[in-house]
Amino acid sequence: MPKPHFPSSADPRPRWGQLPDAALYSSAWLAAAAAAQTAVTLQLHPPMGPGGYRLLALVFAATLLVYNLDAALPFKHREPAGTSARKAWQQRHRRGLVAVASGAAVASGALFLLDGWWRYWPAVLPLAALALLYSWPLGRWAGRPRALREVPLLKGLLIAGVWTAVTVGLPVLQLGQPLRAVAGLAGQRFLLVLALTIVFDIRDYGRDRRAGTRTFPGLLGISWAKGLALVLLAGAVGLGLARGAAPAAVLLPALLTAAVVLAAEESRGDYFYALLTDGLLLVQAAAYFVFE
Repeated sequence: MPKPHFPSSADPRPRWGQLPDAALYSSAWLAAAAAAQTAVTLQLHPPMGPGGYRLLALVFAATLLVYNLDAALPFKHREPAGTSARKAWQQRHRRGLVAVASGAAVASGALFLLDGWWRYWPAVLPLAALALLYSWPLGRWAGRPRALREVPLLKGLLIAGVWTAVTVGLPVLQLGQPLRAVAGLAGQRFLLVLALTIVFDIRDYGRDRRAGTRTFPGLLGISWAKGLALVLLAGAVGLGLARGAAPAAVLLPALLTAAVVLAAEESRGDYFYALLTDGLLLVQAAAYFVFE
């Protein structure tokens, strides 16, 4: 596991040595996972035309926008980085994150207009609002500003719901298919992402407790939360097999995910979460293209 780097102004490593941090902590790796998950949904009705590739670009750009905008929030840069290499990197590169978010906003807007997604505004507008306002303080409670992510137990459910809506719902809208046609995939994707959010809640366990944010690990304890994540993962496996997916495409990523769930600890390094845990979404998508 790479050791964290916490320089005060600039990273002393050569530029090539900084590339993994840039890919992981700028959410490019996560955006690639979102696009890959979207590609899986589109491949249910092949072949993928130009509109499908533009949708992948839209999902990639929109994910970059949401996560980099969230990382660049002013109040997050007043918080001490502590032992987090990820937060230290994001604080050093706040201007870069804003630039990436700005470019992603332009690209997302252009793709949104190009393919006429404005026609689906009743479905897309609430989705965009939830994604963009996830961490923004919307009101005061108990004497301090509160965001959607701080509503008890909503954090993981909101992330899983938005990821499912983006990577399953948007392709279904583009393909003109009824939602019931992908109900099994939507349920599988929701349970998988919800299980992974519990892993990230374990990472944030101490910080969430200090902030008063009630998550599954905070409510159940870390051991029971891991058990819940494994139950959710088993549900995802069951739905995947029930909808006729190739067993290897479901079971192999599930075994890797279970290993990550069991290994999750608050003290794990940032690469464990940014590279391995987020990477499970890419593994799941890759398994589909290899085994289906």
